[in-house]
Amino acid sequence: MKNLEELYKEMGISKEVFAYAMSIENGLKERFEKIQETTTYNQMKVLKAMQENQVSEACFAATTGYGYNDLGRDKLEDVYASVFHTEAALVRPQITCGTHALTIALAANTRPGDEILSPVGKPYDTLEEVIGIRPSKGSLAEYGITYAQVDLLENGEFDFDGIKAAINERTKLVTIQRSKGYQTRPTLSVERIGELIKFVKEIKPDVICMVDNCYGEFVETIEPSDVGADMVVGSLIKNPGGGLAPIGGYIAGRQDLIEMCAYRLTTPGLGKEVGATLGINGSLYQGLFLAPTVTASALKGAIFAANIYEKLGFHVVPNSTESRHDIIQAVTLKTPEGVIAFCEGIQAASPVDSHVVPEPWEMPGYDADVIMAAGAFVSGSSIELSADGPMKEPYAVYFQGGLTYEHARFGIMRSLQQMVNKGLVSLS
Repeated sequence: MKNLEELYKEMGISKEVFAYAMSIENGLKERFEKIQETTTYNQMKVLKAMQENQVSEACFAATTGYGYNDLGRDKLEDVYASVFHTEAALVRPQITCGTHALTIALAANTRPGDEILSPVGKPYDTLEEVIGIRPSKGSLAEYGITYAQVDLLENGEFDFDGIKAAINERTKLVTIQRSKGYQTRPTLSVERIGELIKFVKEIKPDVICMVDNCYGEFVETIEPSDVGADMVVGSLIKNPGGGLAPIGGYIAGRQDLIEMCAYRLTTPGLGKEVGATLGINGSLYQGLFLAPTVTASALKGAIFAANIYEKLGFHVVPNSTESRHDIIQAVTLKTPEGVIAFCEGIQAASPVDSHVVPEPWEMPGYDADVIMAAGAFVSGSSIELSADGPMKEPYAVYFQGGLTYEHARFGIMRSLQQMVNKGLVSLS
């Protein structure tokens, strides 16, 4: 039987890259053990929620048409509410993506004359048109909902003075993006999110605090809903879907806010009562059950990537030793050629479409060409091995995912190999 190095060689990894990568991995054992502790806790949390809500085989039955009396759909929402320790949840395949889930939460709970405040800087690119930062048909701005923003300080801390000054009588909802998006700022820990929510609520107790939780679920043992968030929002083709959810999103939070979200998703008067699940409930349940373990694999891959590239002189966020609060690893490669080479390597390491070459393109919702690498079983699933980045300064790539650590590790090695092959990196 071939040894691992020989097999890797057949899959395009040179002896030089293999040796470098293995030397990096050998220094990560202690960190990986700590991740396992978090994984065990979160696995038990999910299992407890399923048992307490008496999930049964009947929950996996398909519904069609209106979807009235969909036991599995309703029970799954109870499970999500238990996992996130909230009063209610909306978990639906009709929610197409994370941006859609956020749009529902924002539009459902604001009215003309209200203002949305982001105290953590610019939101993710696709939300700019939703809010109206970049003009777009159907934006919240067209409905008379205004937007205010307070940037983080240069050291990544909250600008508390600026936030206090920005909150006014029209501030209805504060949106907090946990992950960095296409920025190189630090991801926010749940503890820091709790501090920010506490500060905001002391100024205006009735303000709604919503957290964009994408990429952060199950990275820590607590979620933003445990520290005061009124709503937490995310995508099922990221962490909580465990790689099995084929579509969907969730919103968990206060009963009254979730009811408004349901009316926005379907229609006033119908709300959560309609929405057939078409036989995918089993995948949604099983994906959630696997989510803590799958998230841990992605997290270990991100730490491996940070250590690989930081030691080669690239700026990485988080750095190789910082605590982790999401699965995204940003690597500033400084040149468009570097971003392209990195993504080519990730694509070549994929189980699906490994033979194709990713190219930058004018992707809807972004203000620059974007390159995306993902050979995924679920299209666009960023809990699976993937990498992407906008083709603009500072030319950073954002790596995430990996259903297994072994695959994430190989993907990073393949990205490095591509950089070496193109003369962008030297290991000697």
